[in-house]
Amino acid sequence: MLSLHLIGRYVAGDPEHAPLHKLGSDAWDKAKRKAQEKAYDVAAELLEVEALRAARQGQVLTVHHDSYDVFVEQFPFEETPDQAHVIDEVITDLGSNKPMDRLVCGDVGFGKTEIALRAAFVAVHNRQQVAVLVPTTLLAQQHFETFRDRFADLPIQVELLSRFRSKKESVALVETLKTGYPDIVIGTHRLLQPDIQFKSLGLLIIDEEHRFGVRQKEQLKRLRSEVDILTLTATPIPRTLNMSMSGLRSISIIATPPRERLSVKTFVRPWNKGLIREACLREIRRGGQVYFLHNQVRTIQEIAHQLEQLLPEANIAIAHGQMPELQLERIMRDFYHQKFNLLVCTTIIESGIDVPSANTIVVNRADRFGLAQLHQLRGRVGRSHHQAYAYLLVSDPKTLTADAKKRLDAIAALDDLGAGFALASHDLEIRGAGELLGETQSGAIDDVGFTLYTEYLNRAIKALKEGGDSIRSQLTDTRVSDINLHTPALFPEDFIPDVHLRLVMYKRIANARDDEELRELEIETVDRFGLLPAQAKALFRLSSMRFDADKIGVQKIDVGEHGGRIQFNANPKIEAMVLLNLIQSEPSTYRMTDSSTLGINNSVEDSDERVQFVESLLKQFTTALLD
Repeated sequence: MLSLHLIGRYVAGDPEHAPLHKLGSDAWDKAKRKAQEKAYDVAAELLEVEALRAARQGQVLTVHHDSYDVFVEQFPFEETPDQAHVIDEVITDLGSNKPMDRLVCGDVGFGKTEIALRAAFVAVHNRQQVAVLVPTTLLAQQHFETFRDRFADLPIQVELLSRFRSKKESVALVETLKTGYPDIVIGTHRLLQPDIQFKSLGLLIIDEEHRFGVRQKEQLKRLRSEVDILTLTATPIPRTLNMSMSGLRSISIIATPPRERLSVKTFVRPWNKGLIREACLREIRRGGQVYFLHNQVRTIQEIAHQLEQLLPEANIAIAHGQMPELQLERIMRDFYHQKFNLLVCTTIIESGIDVPSANTIVVNRADRFGLAQLHQLRGRVGRSHHQAYAYLLVSDPKTLTADAKKRLDAIAALDDLGAGFALASHDLEIRGAGELLGETQSGAIDDVGFTLYTEYLNRAIKALKEGGDSIRSQLTDTRVSDINLHTPALFPEDFIPDVHLRLVMYKRIANARDDEELRELEIETVDRFGLLPAQAKALFRLSSMRFDADKIGVQKIDVGEHGGRIQFNANPKIEAMVLLNLIQSEPSTYRMTDSSTLGINNSVEDSDERVQFVESLLKQFTTALLD
């Protein structure tokens, strides 16, 4: 039976707990049908957002090159090739009449903020307001200072809306937004509250979208139909990547690190006072600073006291999110200005705090953190040309859960610059894919795997774009016809000995979109492995046959030496009169066994003749397809 489309890697949750189905049962068909229906619903929601965006005429933003070139020259670093390419893509998007929705993926410190600065510059010079949405108050403060410094010599107003501002200041700022002031506002989820109204919001910049809650994401989904969107991320999450791969969002990747940037050396170790003292002292003695991350406010004072006894040479301070705003802001500013050299903190430093002199981080109970979170925390160090170190401490390696061990193994192994994509893939496998949209989690992805679910989603998007009747029922039909002519159709082991290579070739054949692509694959196979044996020739013929079968709406073909049947799906594309004429012309050979199955009573013992017989029959059907 030709069912190559079923061959694929299962990626979802833990492979050890992947659902298994018995051959011959209908459990797999039910799981696929459920996943297909879920994909249809998600595709409809995605396309609703896209349709709203398409219906809106985007604001065409022009670049004033004289002032823009002066602004660019103030960038103190040399652009990497990837960074320069992404900047060009963003500027092109802003100059298009189609609303921008671009995802920029780049590891921490790879220059994503500069891309946002240049996009903001273009928007403001076209009399548009810019909102910069970030997940944490500290990151908002960091961005505020960066934007304010870059625009200091220009008549561009930058303001901050966060809990670091007094209530009176925040109320006043919310009111002035309606009048068009300031040009750029930076804030946390407060920017998504119903009372926030802009006079002319043209660009929304989102930093680390995955850090926002479900309700905030629903708000962002609404905004996508109204303004240009630029999303920045270091570790893309599966749903974000999938939307990009589905063609609903543009994606840009910054893979080249800045010059002289070194990867962070990462170690997973049990708690050890000697190791902690050695790691911290090495950094302090070379004039650097240390983050010691302990993510429990209740015991953070106790940890700080232990470190004071262990490291009397260190000047220690504490920072966590339950502190008064002004106190926290002062501590972070003092740390930036190197007034102390060891900061005991919680994950409040996770996003965006850029301290070039901090090049060692110690994470206590690292097994309690997610993979993307560990990657972000590691990104707090190594922001300069100095060698940086990350120590991930665990209480007892023997007591680690299987998932925690996988996370720590992945983060330790992938310490190369630009590892964000690989870590996102590992994260997907470890914790599962989840749902692409909405507030609920769905088991559909876990049931069939992320790869197959993505394929269903892409099919649903394509079908919905093309339109037509009964789209949902068409989608739940099997995409590729099952063809069984009771003849060997495969690559023999002596033709392609490597089993993995055989599977790759099977998958490529299954993914071929038409006869021309299949023919090119056949030529490539001959070129790589030699003349095709009979079984391989049959494989390519049957694969070609499925294109006609799919056009007709054939669900299954099962024809052996003594006949068989052709089963049509619920919505065949063949005219009923064609089948009726065929049965009337050869009643001894053909008959309808039920409303959707054509029975064949024809003895053809030779396998080549049997293939030719079915090929001819399908060609006859394709000449009379419904419009």
